[in-house]
Amino acid sequence: MSIQATTTTMNTAQIILSNAIPLFASFGYAGVSMRDIAKEVGISGAALYHHYPDKQSLYVSAMRYAFADKAAGITSALDGGGTATERLERFITGFTKLMADDPDFRALLQRELLDGDEERLRLLANQVFEKPFQAMTQLAEELALDCDAHMLAISMAGLVLFHFESAPVRQFLPGGLQGHDQPEVIAQHVIQLLTRAVGH
Repeated sequence: MSIQATTTTMNTAQIILSNAIPLFASFGYAGVSMRDIAKEVGISGAALYHHYPDKQSLYVSAMRYAFADKAAGITSALDGGGTATERLERFITGFTKLMADDPDFRALLQRELLDGDEERLRLLANQVFEKPFQAMTQLAEELALDCDAHMLAISMAGLVLFHFESAPVRQFLPGGLQGHDQPEVIAQHVIQLLTRAVGH
């Protein structure tokens, strides 16, 4: 998508991020250069560096941009009224749908976890994931006083994400059904597991 082909409602920085996300998702951090991104966007290298001084700052901005709607959805689900169980159900249902709708973000996250670059992971934890995770941890504390809230919050997200990550092989395992890939089916399954585990 070149800048000339886009509407004026998107500014150049957003256009850069929108083009960078699928590149990073497909090739990983190390497999994408600033030159690649500039070429994909249709701008000069100098114009790209005007907006982002280096690849790492662009990458963190791309992750933040890709995660923005997920963070908003998480916050909305967890800050709303209702019991802890009702908020858990809203969170799992919303988070599952968001993950199903955005394979690029799932690929970005999976690549980061596999790459294991400590500096980038620390930046992502602090600048992208920290606030939504705090809200998840608060819910976990309400759900199960006798559980480690940090571990339970990780499990809440991990149970959803693993269903998508394992989908390519899951279809070949005994009992695998095509319907298991539906976000509604995944969400309902995870909700049942979690509510039973915490005694709700």
